[in-house]
Formats: sequence, C-alpha cells, structure tokens
Amino acid sequence: MRTPHASFPGPVVLSTPMLATLMLTALLLTGGCAAHQTNAQSSPAAVQTGQQAGYQAVRTVQLVQSERSWDGVMLPAYPQEQPQVTILRITIPAGARLPLHRHPVINAGVLTRGQLVVVTEDGRELRLAAGDPIVEVVDTPHQGFNPGSEPAEIIVFYAGQAGTPLAVKQEP
Repeated sequence: MRTPHASFPGPVVLSTPMLATLMLTALLLTGGCAAHQTNAQSSPAAVQTGQQAGYQAVRTVQLVQSERSWDGVMLPAYPQEQPQVTILRITIPAGARLPLHRHPVINAGVLTRGQLVVVTEDGRELRLAAGDPIVEVVDTPHQGFNPGSEPAEIIVFYAGQAGTPLAVKQEP
C-alpha cells in the first residue's frame, strides 16, 4: 500500500538557506545526492570504491541556478514566515490554455514532456520543450498554453508560506 505523503514525528522547521538548498536539490531530479556526487568528482578513489562495492556513480546535471526569473527580474527575498514547500505535477492537455494568473511565491519547474509557451501580460514569451527548466515569474500576470498535439507535463516546486496561495487568477 502506498502512502500519500511522508509522516514526520513533529513540525519540520526550515531556515531560508535550508529551504533554498532543498528546492535546488529537488530541481536536480536525479534521485541522487549532490554532496555524494561532488565527493565522487573530487575523489576518483571514492567513485572507484563505490563501483567496486557494486554501486554506480551518481551523475548530477544542474538544470538551472538563478537569482532571476525567466524574464530577467530579480526574485524577491524569502519572507520570514514559516516556509511551506509544495511540489505539483501539472498536466496541460494538447491545445489547452491556462487562465491569466500570477504566483505570489517563488517557484521553479521542469517540463517533463510536451511543449509549453508562457506569455506575460505585457507580451514577453518563453517557449519550453521537454527537459527544459523554468524559474517562474513572481507576482507578474501571465498564462501558459500547450501548442502541441500531446499533453504537456511539468513538475513545479513552490517555496511559499503556509496559508499563501500558489497561484491567483487575474481578472482580464
């Protein structure tokens, strides 16, 4: 039986640097440990020892690291409230268009399949193909649409605060 989420013995408190590290690590989507990979790269003996023991070397590929959203605007500072991390898998049907909305929290993701076009209210545009990362705009009205013939799927990591919505629909 699969449980829907991990259970913790008490409240988990993350500092802003811990939250940023958690988010960047999650974005790597490798299932491995960046620290292990770093040690393996800096010490060939560690890789060799691991391989001799029947382990495969962990490979990490940095998809994105930025202080700016995709439109070049600096990301806002993290608030001092209790952080809350949310991870969503969003599937957008072929030809579908999302409503105009904004994100009050920092978020980033990776398009895992299909195509996605993101357009800000003032006309700036980003085109994504499967495998492309995105550091999303914050508090900037925008919408996405899938111009392809297959569903688009994106995994999005939100670094917000308890009680803060992940997205707010904008009235046209």
